[in-house]
Amino acid sequence: MTDPVTVWRRLAAGSTVLLDGFHALKHAVRFGAEVPVAVTADRAATLALADELAPDVRDALAGLLTEVPDETYASFVPRPHPTAVAALAVRPSRASHLEKLARTPRTAPVVVLDNPRNLGNAGAVIRLAAGFGVTGVVTTGTVDPWHPTVVRGGAGLHFATAVERLEVSDLPPGPLFALDPEGDDIRAVKLPDDAVLAFGSERTGLSPELRARADHFLSLPMRPQVSSYNLATSVAMTLYHWSCNVP
Repeated sequence: MTDPVTVWRRLAAGSTVLLDGFHALKHAVRFGAEVPVAVTADRAATLALADELAPDVRDALAGLLTEVPDETYASFVPRPHPTAVAALAVRPSRASHLEKLARTPRTAPVVVLDNPRNLGNAGAVIRLAAGFGVTGVVTTGTVDPWHPTVVRGGAGLHFATAVERLEVSDLPPGPLFALDPEGDDIRAVKLPDDAVLAFGSERTGLSPELRARADHFLSLPMRPQVSSYNLATSVAMTLYHWSCNVP
């Protein structure tokens, strides 16, 4: 049997994706990720957790997981996860994701995060977007949407949708609805399935480039004197409105 430490150190130097924690590994396996190495500090406890929370992938996890000492596991991750599980996955093909994002007609929107700054927020958006079955999540700006902190925040659900970073000029086709406090009330608008839904940075809002590209500006209902919603909350409200298909 190949030593998992040797495999890990060889693969970690490449373009693999860190799956940090049981739930990230569970979701990645469930949605077809290629996982060449997975470790746990307590194999019996991890498989018991799989029996309880993910029986559909329990056997697959049993075939992947190798038990290693606590100190070895801890050396593989930025900070130990409560489940003491970590794995490396092969990052999906960018070309296949771009093809999926560009394909029309679509049956679900694309979410765009315009120059996001908070890695945890970006991960939370990917997690809920996957739950709604969106076509994909695109980021603009400098943040890598496959950064380990983003993947951890997304609980491995990057593998359930198409996640890529693009320039504003390269965004997928479709009517672009940008969320802005001065926009039209979203409750009066029916969002089409092929919509591109754009959300600005947590600090600076929409970039001038995104504003110039937008076809429509929408606002979310909010009580006076409340300054803003969390980014993931704004995305969730917008996707829920789309899913209800209310004109």
